[in-house]
Amino acid sequence: MAAGTTEQQLAAAHRALLRARDIQFDFAGAPPRPPPPSWVEDLLRALQAVAPAFKYLFWGGLIAGGALILWLVVRELAPWVRRRRSSPPADADWRPEPAAAQALLEDADRLAQAGRFEDAIHLLLFRSIDELAGRRPGLVRPALTSRDIAALPAIPEAPRSAFARLAQAVERSFFGGRPADAAAFGEARQAYQAFAFAEAWR
Repeated sequence: MAAGTTEQQLAAAHRALLRARDIQFDFAGAPPRPPPPSWVEDLLRALQAVAPAFKYLFWGGLIAGGALILWLVVRELAPWVRRRRSSPPADADWRPEPAAAQALLEDADRLAQAGRFEDAIHLLLFRSIDELAGRRPGLVRPALTSRDIAALPAIPEAPRSAFARLAQAVERSFFGGRPADAAAFGEARQAYQAFAFAEAWR
């Protein structure tokens, strides 16, 4: 009896569901998609017209990029490039002219006699940098500090060490805030003499 009652209840619920007007049972097809704007069709036709050229642009860009990478690697890593940058000619002599070096020492001595020891030391360093730049164009770049220049392997060891001492004298007074005195100028003067008159330049 209970089973029959349940079936009757389900049938009554189904009839009530079918009579409900707020529930939709029939689904019409979706409305057709509106046609795209005319400019989209024009764009697609234009892309189809130039599509064959994209293949050549892609391969051309790939080849150009590979060539650029190869050139950068060769420039930075090839041994002959490194030797050309770091090694001077066998007969190179970059020392300042003796007369010019002596004249510079006299100018520095006059500044030191006037008590301008820091200016005298700076003069020796800056003229040394100018001399290097004139003797070997391209070696001393504007971005290099005096410490960077003192580490350049292209400069022979003895004058490079002398230049480093001269640069340190300037760093102590100019950047370190330590006033230069006669002793500091004397050390800088000796360093410049070792730099300008060193036989190791040859």
